[in-house]
Amino acid sequence: MKKTDEGSRRRILAASVLGLAGAGMAKAQAGESWKPKKQIMGLKPGQSTKGSLLSGCIRSGHLLFVAGIGGWYPERRKEPGDVKVQIRSALENLQAKLKESGSSMANVLKITIALSEMPSNFAPMNEAYKEFFPEEPPVRSVFPVATFHRKEQLLQMDAIAYVD
Repeated sequence: MKKTDEGSRRRILAASVLGLAGAGMAKAQAGESWKPKKQIMGLKPGQSTKGSLLSGCIRSGHLLFVAGIGGWYPERRKEPGDVKVQIRSALENLQAKLKESGSSMANVLKITIALSEMPSNFAPMNEAYKEFFPEEPPVRSVFPVATFHRKEQLLQMDAIAYVD
């Protein structure tokens, strides 16, 4: 038998053993009856979301999924402001939702931002974003969009965070 065949067989065996060990560990941690739980955050006892098309924040296990945070809401602020104003507003809104749900900005794992006028708005948005994540920022995706429902809205974001 050649040395290369023996080395290949050892690698295949090692990969198989590690794969089975990983599957066994996942099963042991999850238990046979594990199912993801879905809890809509921010509701008072007895309150429901019937008739609503979305939930702003959902907890499943130790994860929080926060969605649809826009950069400008006329009912909260008269003037839409530039992209720096809007990203700060969105991140302050995220911060409040996380705190209300038992988490924090330090626990944010991923942020996705839809940004209009990407060539002119990316750099200033990034400057203001760094104020909220000066060290160890979460992973982030930014993609361009043409327009939003509100004419002067420049961005919208979603986030995933964990709860200790």
